[in-house]
Amino acid sequence: MRYFDLHCDTLSVCEEQGCSLRENRLQLSLARGEAYRPWFQCFAVWIPDEWDAVRAWERFERISQTLPLETAFCRTREDLLRTEAAGGCGAILTVEGGAVLGGSLERIPLLAQRGVRALTLTWNGSNAIGDGALVEHPRGLTAFGREAVLLLEKNGVAVDVSHAGEPLFWDVAELARRPLLATHSNARAVCGHPRNLTDAQFCAIRDSGGLVGLNFYPLFLRDGGKAARADILRHAEHFLALGGAQTLAIGSDFDGAQMPPDLPGVQAVSDLAEDFLRHGYPEELTGSIFYGNARRFFENLLATQKEEI
Repeated sequence: MRYFDLHCDTLSVCEEQGCSLRENRLQLSLARGEAYRPWFQCFAVWIPDEWDAVRAWERFERISQTLPLETAFCRTREDLLRTEAAGGCGAILTVEGGAVLGGSLERIPLLAQRGVRALTLTWNGSNAIGDGALVEHPRGLTAFGREAVLLLEKNGVAVDVSHAGEPLFWDVAELARRPLLATHSNARAVCGHPRNLTDAQFCAIRDSGGLVGLNFYPLFLRDGGKAARADILRHAEHFLALGGAQTLAIGSDFDGAQMPPDLPGVQAVSDLAEDFLRHGYPEELTGSIFYGNARRFFENLLATQKEEI
C-alpha cells in the first residue's frame, strides 16, 4: 500500500523524550511505517504560539536536525520522484506554529533553505501572524501576517490553515496566490469542534486546487470524542459530497493527539484503507485519498524549489 500523511508530531516527541524515530512505543515509528511502500510523511516541528523569537528558533533548529538517515529528506521534486521509484520512506519537514518566525520576515527564506515545505500559520492561540481557532474574538491576518503569507509562497513554503481562526482563514483565502493547505482538519458539519472546517472553507480550499488532510483525533471526529475508524469515513463522505475527490488526503496527527481505540498507530492505517474499500469506495478513489492527491500537491510544490532559494 502507498501512503502519504500530511501531519504528525512524532519528530518533536522523539526529541522531547529522547527516543528513536526508528524504534519507539509512540503512535508512529519508521520500523512500522515502512510497511507502506512508498511512504511519505510530513514531520512537523511544533512551536507554541506564546514562545519568544529566540526560544522558538532554537527549538526549530534543534528538532529539525534530528531527521534520521533512514529517511529520504525530500526538499525537491527530484527527491520525491527518486524516493517513490525506490519504494522508500520520504520525509517532508513542516513547522506547526508561525511563532517560529518571531515576527521576522527574514526567517522565511531560512526555513525554506532548511527544507521546510509547509508552515501552519498559528496553533490554537495568537502570534504575530494572527489568531488561531480557539481565540475567543479572533482577528484576521496582521500586517506582518499578510507579508508573511506572500513571502512564504514566494519561497515555495505551503501556507497551512489548519488551526486558523475563521477571520484569518478568509484573509489567507483572499490573499493567497497558490493552492491552500489544511494538513489536519475535519468537517465541522459532522463534528462541531472549532478546529474543523466549515463547508465554505473546504470549498475555498477545493477551488484553490488545495488539499485537506483527515485528522484522526477523536475530539475532531465525533461530538463528545467517543470516536472510531468509522467516524473518519463520515468526514470523508461529507467532504466528497462537496466535490472533494481531488482535495481529500490524510493528516493523521499521530503523536500530537490521542487516537481512536481501533486506530492506535501507523500500523493500522492499512485497516482504515480497507474500511474505505469495504464501504464501497473504488480503489482509485481510495488510492487518491491515501496517497495520490497529496503526492500530486507536493510534486507541484517541490517543483518550485531551487537548489538554493
